[in-house]
Formats: sequence, C-alpha cells, structure tokens
Amino acid sequence: MALVSEHGLLSVTMSRIAKEVGIGRATLYKYFPDVEAILLAEHDRRVASQLEHLHAVKSGGGDPGRQLEQVLLIHAMMVNEHHDSVIASVMHQGGSRGHQEAFLQDLLQQAADAGVIRTDMPAEELAKFCLNALSAASQAPSHAAVKRLVQLTLDGLRKPEPAG
Repeated sequence: MALVSEHGLLSVTMSRIAKEVGIGRATLYKYFPDVEAILLAEHDRRVASQLEHLHAVKSGGGDPGRQLEQVLLIHAMMVNEHHDSVIASVMHQGGSRGHQEAFLQDLLQQAADAGVIRTDMPAEELAKFCLNALSAASQAPSHAAVKRLVQLTLDGLRKPEPAG
C-alpha cells in the first residue's frame, strides 16, 4: 500500500485512506472496521494473486524438480520486490501464510514422491524451511542474490548423500 511506503505504518489513518481513495470516512468504515482490516485485505489480495500465479506454474506440468525451482524463484522474487512492505512482515502471521505453506507442501510432496528431493523429512517441515529461508529475499540487494538464495534453499532440499 502506497500510503504505508510513503508515510510509515503508524501514520496511516482511516481519514488518510479515505482521502487518498476519494471516499468519505463513513463509507470506508462501512466496509472496514479499522486500518488493520484494510491492510489485511490488501495483503490477502496480493498473496491470492501470487498463489494464482504459482498454481499456474505448478499445473503447467513437467518435471517436479523444475516446477519446484520455478515456484521458489517466483516466490523469492515477489518477496524481494515487496521488501519495503511492512505489511507483508506483519501480515504473514495469518491465514495467507497457511495457504502458502499448504501449496508448497503439496508441491514438495510431489517432488519427494518423484525422487527429486529428500524424503527423510516431512513435506510440512520442508515447506516451513523454504518459506523461512526465502524470507531473506526481502533483504537481498539484487536479483542475482535472490537467485543464489533460491539455489541455497534447493541445495537444502536435495537428498542427503548416503553415509559411508
């Protein structure tokens, strides 16, 4: 949300939002009880759009390992592009994080079933690992750094070498 980027999270008020979008405060309150609800709605919209894009990649078929790499790269690039979003860091605690985890967990399970990634850890744990590792993309200084982060994450998903 542009107002948060321009003025900071704490200075965004219902009055300021109403003025920015050109409606009265009463109209705004009719749909949203407070600023947090607006920020949540905006964040959920962004995440839904991202998941829609990722679903398209996943449903495109092909090698599960390649799909996983593409999905992780797209996710990391989106995290990087919205690095200034205080909203994202605050809002990722809610339901949208659960949707991302479920999506990624399913993709990871498919990759594990295909023998592409490690199977010594449940897909649920691997999904949390990926999302947490890729959150560092918010601080990556370049797209090249984001790509390196994705490769590091993929390295962590690879099957461990047999002992001995």
